[in-house]
Amino acid sequence: MLTPARSLVLNRIADAIPDRGPGFVRVGVDGPDGSGKTVLADELAAVLRDRGRPATRVSIDDFHQVRALRHHRGRDSPEGFWRDSYDYPRFRADVLDPFGPDGSGLYRPAAHDVTTDARLDPDPRQAPPGTVLIVDGIFLHRDELVAGWDFSLFLDVPFTETARRMSTRDGTPPDPSHPGMRRYVEGQRLYFAACSPAHRATLVIDNTDPSAPTIR
Repeated sequence: MLTPARSLVLNRIADAIPDRGPGFVRVGVDGPDGSGKTVLADELAAVLRDRGRPATRVSIDDFHQVRALRHHRGRDSPEGFWRDSYDYPRFRADVLDPFGPDGSGLYRPAAHDVTTDARLDPDPRQAPPGTVLIVDGIFLHRDELVAGWDFSLFLDVPFTETARRMSTRDGTPPDPSHPGMRRYVEGQRLYFAACSPAHRATLVIDNTDPSAPTIR
């Protein structure tokens, strides 16, 4: 439910996103698994569209590596989760570069189907001038991607809460210290130590209570 407090925060974020006229703007929505990235990114896109700004949504989850590459360090490896989850060269070529300062706006929104493990090569789509690209996903402030954002968010939610949400959504253990959560929680901690995403982001959002998020 979009509460007044949440609507206020979404509008404050929308106010802060730069307007480059006919130029594109790239927005990253980062945070741990279960922090609420997809929902917030969808809502932010709706707020921008209501203001008359074109907005396009893409998820880094549609750019996974194939399973053989994702799991080559082991299915439970935190290092493998942090280092091998996504095809960053393909994501840059298909999404970030087309929306860059000299980009054409001709992009492909997906490169992999995580359910079937099939590589994808969809027909390109043309974004209209002035489009705000909003990408949700984990690890978006890593070295390979951080320079690709014109504006970015980091959703700060404790692992005790994200694990609870993931348990409801995915059926994973609700305790972040459970061995079944080691890949995800420890992989995120490797990311935090290497990249300090809360310091690299334009804004940090405390989304522990989705009905009343706050901007830090």
